Amino acid sequence: MRALIRLAVRLGPERSENLFVAFGRFIGPLTPEHRTAARNIAAAFPDKSAAERRRILSGCWRNFARVIVEFVFLDRLAAEYDPEHPTEGKVTITPETIDRFGKLRDDGKPAVIFAAHLANYEILAVVAAKYGLEMILPFRALANVALSGDVLERRRALMGRLVENDRGAAFEIAAGMERGEHLGTLVDQRLRRGLSVPFFGRPAKTNPMAAKFARQFDCPVHGARTVRYPDGRLHLELTPAIDMPRDGDGLIDVAAAMARINQIVEGWVREHPEQWFWLHNRWKR
Repeated sequence: MRALIRLAVRLGPERSENLFVAFGRFIGPLTPEHRTAARNIAAAFPDKSAAERRRILSGCWRNFARVIVEFVFLDRLAAEYDPEHPTEGKVTITPETIDRFGKLRDDGKPAVIFAAHLANYEILAVVAAKYGLEMILPFRALANVALSGDVLERRRALMGRLVENDRGAAFEIAAGMERGEHLGTLVDQRLRRGLSVPFFGRPAKTNPMAAKFARQFDCPVHGARTVRYPDGRLHLELTPAIDMPRDGDGLIDVAAAMARINQIVEGWVREHPEQWFWLHNRWKR
């Protein structure tokens, strides 16, 4: 991985993207992840033709290659984004989203913002930080300890407070939310001990963190996503607060809330299926 990062830095963003896309097109089909993705796409879209499914899978590899390059040059992407000109440049954002960022920043209250592995999901937290939104971001450490340390230091400078997913994470997140910080969490990967919640018509083990903290603090829940435009731009959107299902005591119903969140994420994926990370084993056969 370090060698790939050094190569990308040497080549620069455009040449790296071309190389990594070509590399993914030829090497990707040889990997077990390719077969996993093909099964996932076929199960999610039984009505699509084989050609349409191949197009989605090919697009998935292209997007993955671009995310790797953007991962390397995230500092540059962050530096290029100008909050004074939010509709110009590589990263764009709607006025409605800017307004929502400002309200969340200024109300002094916690909130939950969920996202998915769509297009470049990392840029969401970077842009939120540009608008002064204090975020708590759980993350899974990389297996490569040295590389994980490098990535962590770079991300802290760009995104906000990162909390490693371990036994003490829940206490640190809760303490931050008590201070009015905002939990940002990815909800679309399989958690072995998670709730079994429908996703594309099949039970999927889902991390209930977003709904549990929303219930604990009775706070707003927003969805955030990135869409990759054909010209390469990354467009960011933050939804209005989502009406979460509640139980007989008036508290947020965790299972029903995660079903609602999965439904929203599924809608995003259906809209731009080639931009989702199908390579992950979201469902166990």
